[in-house]
Amino acid sequence: MRIVVVGAGSWGTAFACLLRDNGHEVTLAARDPAQVEVIRATGRNPRYAREADLRDIAASTIEDADVATSELVVVAVPSRVFGEVVATLPGAAPVLGLTKGLDPATGERLSTLVHGRPVAVLSGPNIADEIVRGLPAAAVVASADLELAVRIQLAVNSVVFRVYVSDDIVGVELCAAAKNVIALAAGGADGLRLGDNAKAGLVTRGLAEMRRLAEVAGARPETFAGLAGMGDLIVTCWSPSGRNRRAGELIARGASPDEARAAIGMVVEGLTTAPVLRDLARRLGVEMPITEGVCAVLEGTSLTDLVAQLMSRAPTTE
Repeated sequence: MRIVVVGAGSWGTAFACLLRDNGHEVTLAARDPAQVEVIRATGRNPRYAREADLRDIAASTIEDADVATSELVVVAVPSRVFGEVVATLPGAAPVLGLTKGLDPATGERLSTLVHGRPVAVLSGPNIADEIVRGLPAAAVVASADLELAVRIQLAVNSVVFRVYVSDDIVGVELCAAAKNVIALAAGGADGLRLGDNAKAGLVTRGLAEMRRLAEVAGARPETFAGLAGMGDLIVTCWSPSGRNRRAGELIARGASPDEARAAIGMVVEGLTTAPVLRDLARRLGVEMPITEGVCAVLEGTSLTDLVAQLMSRAPTTE
Protein backbone atom coordinates (compact mmCIF):
# COMPACT_ATOMS: atom_id res chain seq x y z
CA MET A 1 0.00 0.00 0.00
CA ARG A 2 0.97 3.64 -0.46
CA ILE A 3 0.72 5.11 3.04
CA VAL A 4 1.39 8.59 4.39
CA VAL A 5 2.09 8.94 8.12
CA VAL A 6 1.24 12.49 9.16
CA GLY A 7 3.20 13.44 12.25
CA ALA A 8 6.89 12.69 12.79
CA GLY A 9 6.91 12.41 16.57
CA SER A 10 8.04 9.27 18.38
CA TRP A 11 4.96 7.18 17.66
CA GLY A 12 4.52 8.36 14.09
CA THR A 13 8.17 7.58 13.39
CA ALA A 14 8.00 4.14 14.99
CA PHE A 15 4.76 3.31 13.17
CA ALA A 16 6.25 4.35 9.84
CA CYS A 17 9.03 1.82 10.47
CA LEU A 18 6.46 -0.91 11.20
CA LEU A 19 4.72 -0.17 7.92
CA ARG A 20 7.99 -0.05 5.95
CA ASP A 21 9.05 -3.39 7.43
CA ASN A 22 5.74 -4.85 6.24
CA GLY A 23 6.59 -3.91 2.66
CA HIS A 24 4.51 -0.77 2.26
CA GLU A 25 5.55 2.38 0.41
CA VAL A 26 5.69 4.86 3.29
CA THR A 27 6.05 8.64 3.48
CA LEU A 28 6.68 10.24 6.87
CA ALA A 29 5.27 13.77 6.84
CA ALA A 30 6.45 16.39 9.35
CA ARG A 31 5.36 19.96 9.98
CA ASP A 32 8.93 21.35 10.13
CA PRO A 33 10.88 21.50 6.82
CA ALA A 34 14.20 21.45 8.71
CA GLN A 35 13.25 18.17 10.34
CA VAL A 36 12.37 16.75 6.94
CA GLU A 37 15.74 17.75 5.49
CA VAL A 38 17.64 16.03 8.30
CA ILE A 39 15.62 12.83 7.85
CA ARG A 40 16.35 12.87 4.12
CA ALA A 41 20.06 13.51 4.65
CA THR A 42 20.75 11.13 7.53
CA GLY A 43 17.96 8.54 7.62
CA ARG A 44 17.32 9.53 11.24
CA ASN A 45 14.73 11.68 12.96
CA PRO A 46 16.71 14.43 14.72
CA ARG A 47 14.11 14.94 17.47
CA TYR A 48 12.21 11.76 18.21
CA ALA A 49 12.88 8.01 18.11
CA ARG A 50 16.45 8.78 17.09
CA GLU A 51 17.37 5.08 16.98
CA ALA A 52 14.88 4.44 14.17
CA ASP A 53 16.43 3.67 10.79
CA LEU A 54 14.35 5.70 8.33
CA ARG A 55 16.09 4.64 5.15
CA ASP A 56 13.57 3.49 2.55
CA ILE A 57 11.00 5.82 4.11
CA ALA A 58 10.33 9.02 2.16
CA ALA A 59 10.25 12.25 4.15
CA SER A 60 8.08 15.23 3.31
CA THR A 61 6.40 18.24 4.83
CA ILE A 62 2.73 17.71 5.55
CA GLU A 63 1.81 20.26 2.87
CA ASP A 64 3.89 18.52 0.18
CA ALA A 65 3.05 14.91 1.04
CA ASP A 66 1.16 13.07 -1.69
CA VAL A 67 -1.87 12.38 0.48
CA ALA A 68 -4.34 12.60 -2.39
CA THR A 69 -3.09 9.40 -4.04
CA SER A 70 -2.32 7.44 -0.88
CA GLU A 71 -4.33 4.37 0.06
CA LEU A 72 -4.19 5.02 3.81
CA VAL A 73 -3.43 8.14 5.85
CA VAL A 74 -2.07 7.54 9.35
CA VAL A 75 -2.48 10.58 11.62
CA ALA A 76 -0.15 10.82 14.62
CA VAL A 77 -0.33 14.47 15.66
CA PRO A 78 -1.20 16.03 19.05
CA SER A 79 -4.89 16.09 19.94
CA ARG A 80 -4.99 19.89 19.95
CA VAL A 81 -4.27 20.00 16.19
CA PHE A 82 -5.85 16.71 15.10
CA GLY A 83 -9.06 18.32 13.84
CA GLU A 84 -7.17 21.01 11.95
CA VAL A 85 -4.92 18.45 10.26
CA VAL A 86 -7.63 16.01 9.16
CA ALA A 87 -9.79 18.84 7.86
CA THR A 88 -7.09 19.79 5.34
CA LEU A 89 -6.23 16.31 4.05
CA PRO A 90 -6.93 15.96 0.30
CA GLY A 91 -8.36 12.82 -1.28
CA ALA A 92 -10.67 10.23 0.23
CA ALA A 93 -8.32 7.57 1.61
CA PRO A 94 -9.24 6.07 4.99
CA VAL A 95 -7.71 7.69 8.08
CA LEU A 96 -6.10 5.65 10.83
CA GLY A 97 -5.78 7.73 13.99
CA LEU A 98 -2.94 7.03 16.41
CA THR A 99 -3.52 10.03 18.69
CA LYS A 100 -4.69 9.23 22.21
CA GLY A 101 -6.80 12.10 23.47
CA LEU A 102 -9.95 14.17 23.05
CA ASP A 103 -10.49 17.33 21.05
CA PRO A 104 -9.83 20.22 23.48
CA ALA A 105 -12.10 22.58 21.55
CA THR A 106 -15.22 20.40 21.52
CA GLY A 107 -14.60 17.55 23.97
CA GLU A 108 -15.39 15.09 21.20
CA ARG A 109 -13.61 11.85 20.32
CA LEU A 110 -11.01 12.50 17.65
CA SER A 111 -12.50 10.09 15.10
CA THR A 112 -15.67 12.20 15.02
CA LEU A 113 -13.61 15.04 13.52
CA VAL A 114 -12.94 12.98 10.37
CA HIS A 115 -15.54 13.70 7.70
CA GLY A 116 -16.07 12.38 4.20
CA ARG A 117 -13.79 9.35 4.50
CA PRO A 118 -13.64 6.08 6.49
CA VAL A 119 -11.88 6.22 9.85
CA ALA A 120 -10.29 3.77 12.26
CA VAL A 121 -8.17 4.14 15.39
CA LEU A 122 -5.30 2.06 16.72
CA SER A 123 -4.44 1.81 20.40
CA GLY A 124 -2.75 -0.44 22.92
CA PRO A 125 0.36 -0.79 25.08
CA ASN A 126 2.80 0.59 22.51
CA ILE A 127 5.85 2.39 23.91
CA ALA A 128 7.49 3.85 20.81
CA ASP A 129 11.12 3.22 21.72
CA GLU A 130 10.40 -0.49 22.27
CA ILE A 131 8.70 -0.68 18.88
CA VAL A 132 11.75 0.91 17.27
CA ARG A 133 13.98 -1.69 18.94
CA GLY A 134 11.90 -4.49 17.43
CA LEU A 135 10.48 -5.75 20.72
CA PRO A 136 7.14 -7.61 20.47
CA ALA A 137 3.93 -5.69 21.08
CA ALA A 138 0.20 -5.90 20.44
CA ALA A 139 -2.53 -3.39 19.60
CA VAL A 140 -6.18 -3.18 18.63
CA VAL A 141 -7.56 -1.39 15.59
CA ALA A 142 -11.17 -0.28 15.92
CA SER A 143 -13.69 1.07 13.47
CA ALA A 144 -17.43 1.14 13.00
CA ASP A 145 -16.53 -0.33 9.59
CA LEU A 146 -15.24 -3.76 10.58
CA GLU A 147 -14.12 -4.49 7.01
CA LEU A 148 -11.81 -1.44 7.18
CA ALA A 149 -10.47 -2.58 10.55
CA VAL A 150 -9.62 -5.99 9.09
CA ARG A 151 -7.88 -4.43 6.07
CA ILE A 152 -5.72 -2.33 8.38
CA GLN A 153 -5.07 -5.33 10.61
CA LEU A 154 -3.72 -7.28 7.65
CA ALA A 155 -1.59 -4.31 6.56
CA VAL A 156 -0.01 -3.75 9.98
CA ASN A 157 0.13 -7.17 11.64
CA SER A 158 3.56 -8.83 11.78
CA VAL A 159 5.60 -11.27 13.85
CA VAL A 160 6.63 -8.40 16.16
CA PHE A 161 3.40 -6.38 16.16
CA ARG A 162 0.23 -8.40 16.66
CA VAL A 163 -2.98 -6.56 15.79
CA TYR A 164 -6.53 -7.42 16.89
CA VAL A 165 -9.74 -5.86 15.56
CA SER A 166 -12.76 -4.36 17.29
CA ASP A 167 -15.86 -2.46 16.24
CA ASP A 168 -16.02 -0.65 19.60
CA ILE A 169 -14.40 2.57 18.45
CA VAL A 170 -16.07 4.52 21.28
CA GLY A 171 -14.54 2.32 23.95
CA VAL A 172 -11.09 2.19 22.37
CA GLU A 173 -10.90 5.98 21.97
CA LEU A 174 -12.14 6.77 25.47
CA CYS A 175 -9.72 4.23 26.96
CA ALA A 176 -6.88 5.83 25.02
CA ALA A 177 -7.75 9.28 26.31
CA ALA A 178 -8.56 8.41 29.92
CA LYS A 179 -5.53 6.20 30.57
CA ASN A 180 -3.21 9.19 30.16
CA VAL A 181 -5.01 11.03 32.94
CA ILE A 182 -4.77 8.03 35.26
CA ALA A 183 -1.08 7.79 34.39
CA LEU A 184 -0.57 11.34 35.65
CA ALA A 185 -2.03 10.22 38.97
CA ALA A 186 0.12 7.08 38.98
CA GLY A 187 3.19 9.22 38.40
CA GLY A 188 2.11 11.38 41.31
CA ALA A 189 2.04 8.28 43.51
CA ASP A 190 5.57 7.47 42.34
CA GLY A 191 6.72 11.02 43.06
CA LEU A 192 5.34 10.89 46.59
CA ARG A 193 6.75 7.37 47.06
CA LEU A 194 3.40 6.04 48.22
CA GLY A 195 4.34 2.45 47.38
CA ASP A 196 3.12 -0.29 45.08
CA ASN A 197 -0.03 -1.03 47.07
CA ALA A 198 -1.24 2.54 46.72
CA LYS A 199 -0.32 2.71 43.05
CA ALA A 200 -2.02 -0.59 42.21
CA GLY A 201 -5.16 0.54 44.02
CA LEU A 202 -5.11 3.86 42.22
CA VAL A 203 -4.70 2.28 38.79
CA THR A 204 -7.46 -0.27 39.47
CA ARG A 205 -9.90 2.41 40.56
CA GLY A 206 -8.80 4.46 37.56
CA LEU A 207 -9.81 1.60 35.31
CA ALA A 208 -13.20 1.57 37.03
CA GLU A 209 -13.58 5.28 36.23
CA MET A 210 -12.70 4.70 32.60
CA ARG A 211 -15.23 1.90 32.36
CA ARG A 212 -18.04 3.92 33.96
CA LEU A 213 -17.53 6.80 31.57
CA ALA A 214 -17.30 4.77 28.40
CA GLU A 215 -20.27 2.54 29.24
CA VAL A 216 -22.46 5.63 29.60
CA ALA A 217 -21.07 6.83 26.25
CA GLY A 218 -22.09 3.53 24.60
CA ALA A 219 -18.91 1.43 24.79
CA ARG A 220 -18.73 -2.27 25.63
CA PRO A 221 -17.39 -3.45 29.04
CA GLU A 222 -15.06 -6.06 27.56
CA THR A 223 -13.02 -3.35 25.83
CA PHE A 224 -11.66 -2.32 29.23
CA ALA A 225 -10.23 -5.76 29.92
CA GLY A 226 -8.40 -5.62 26.59
CA LEU A 227 -5.37 -3.98 25.02
CA ALA A 228 -6.83 -0.48 24.77
CA GLY A 229 -7.99 -0.57 28.39
CA MET A 230 -6.06 -2.64 30.90
CA GLY A 231 -3.12 -3.25 28.56
CA ASP A 232 -2.40 0.38 27.75
CA LEU A 233 -3.15 1.50 31.30
CA ILE A 234 -0.59 -0.91 32.76
CA VAL A 235 2.26 0.10 30.48
CA THR A 236 1.48 3.82 30.70
CA CYS A 237 1.41 3.79 34.48
CA TRP A 238 4.56 1.69 34.99
CA SER A 239 6.92 2.26 32.08
CA PRO A 240 9.87 4.59 32.80
CA SER A 241 9.33 5.88 29.24
CA GLY A 242 5.69 6.84 29.88
CA ARG A 243 5.46 10.61 29.39
CA ASN A 244 2.29 11.03 31.42
CA ARG A 245 3.58 8.94 34.31
CA ARG A 246 6.81 10.92 34.25
CA ALA A 247 4.94 14.25 34.17
CA GLY A 248 2.91 13.22 37.21
CA GLU A 249 6.09 12.26 39.03
CA LEU A 250 7.73 15.61 38.28
CA ILE A 251 4.63 17.53 39.40
CA ALA A 252 4.55 15.55 42.66
CA ARG A 253 8.15 16.62 43.27
CA GLY A 254 7.34 20.30 42.86
CA ALA A 255 7.35 21.07 39.12
CA SER A 256 4.52 23.01 37.54
CA PRO A 257 2.69 21.36 34.64
CA ASP A 258 4.53 23.66 32.21
CA GLU A 259 7.89 22.80 33.80
CA ALA A 260 7.09 19.10 33.61
CA ARG A 261 6.15 19.42 29.95
CA ALA A 262 9.35 21.31 29.19
CA ALA A 263 11.51 18.77 31.05
CA ILE A 264 10.01 15.89 29.06
CA GLY A 265 10.37 17.76 25.78
CA MET A 266 7.49 15.99 24.05
CA VAL A 267 3.70 16.18 24.00
CA VAL A 268 2.13 15.03 27.29
CA GLU A 269 -1.44 14.30 26.21
CA GLY A 270 -2.74 13.77 29.73
CA LEU A 271 -2.14 17.43 30.59
CA THR A 272 -4.35 18.47 27.66
CA THR A 273 -6.92 15.72 28.10
CA ALA A 274 -7.55 15.91 31.87
CA PRO A 275 -9.87 18.95 31.94
CA VAL A 276 -11.59 17.85 28.73
CA LEU A 277 -12.24 14.39 30.19
CA ARG A 278 -13.49 15.89 33.46
CA ASP A 279 -15.93 18.15 31.63
CA LEU A 280 -17.17 15.24 29.50
CA ALA A 281 -17.78 13.17 32.65
CA ARG A 282 -19.70 16.01 34.24
CA ARG A 283 -21.88 16.41 31.14
CA LEU A 284 -22.66 12.69 31.19
CA GLY A 285 -23.23 12.62 34.95
CA VAL A 286 -20.38 10.16 35.61
CA GLU A 287 -18.42 10.32 38.86
CA MET A 288 -14.66 10.31 38.22
CA PRO A 289 -12.91 11.31 41.49
CA ILE A 290 -9.37 10.51 40.32
CA THR A 291 -9.81 12.56 37.16
CA GLU A 292 -11.32 15.40 39.20
CA GLY A 293 -8.36 15.16 41.55
CA VAL A 294 -5.79 15.27 38.75
CA CYS A 295 -7.43 18.44 37.43
CA ALA A 296 -7.41 19.97 40.91
CA VAL A 297 -3.67 19.31 41.22
CA LEU A 298 -3.02 20.80 37.79
CA GLU A 299 -4.91 23.87 38.99
CA GLY A 300 -2.81 24.18 42.15
CA THR A 301 -4.21 21.83 44.81
CA SER A 302 -1.59 20.05 46.93
CA LEU A 303 -1.15 16.44 45.84
CA THR A 304 -0.74 15.39 49.46
CA ASP A 305 -4.10 16.98 50.29
CA LEU A 306 -5.67 15.21 47.32
CA VAL A 307 -4.43 11.81 48.53
CA ALA A 308 -6.00 12.47 51.92
CA GLN A 309 -9.29 13.47 50.28
CA LEU A 310 -9.42 10.36 48.10
CA MET A 311 -8.59 8.03 50.98
CA SER A 312 -11.22 9.60 53.24
CA ARG A 313 -14.09 9.19 50.78
CA ALA A 314 -17.01 7.18 52.13
CA PRO A 315 -16.51 3.40 51.82
CA THR A 316 -18.55 1.75 49.09
CA THR A 317 -18.93 -1.45 47.08
CA GLU A 318 -16.49 -2.39 44.34
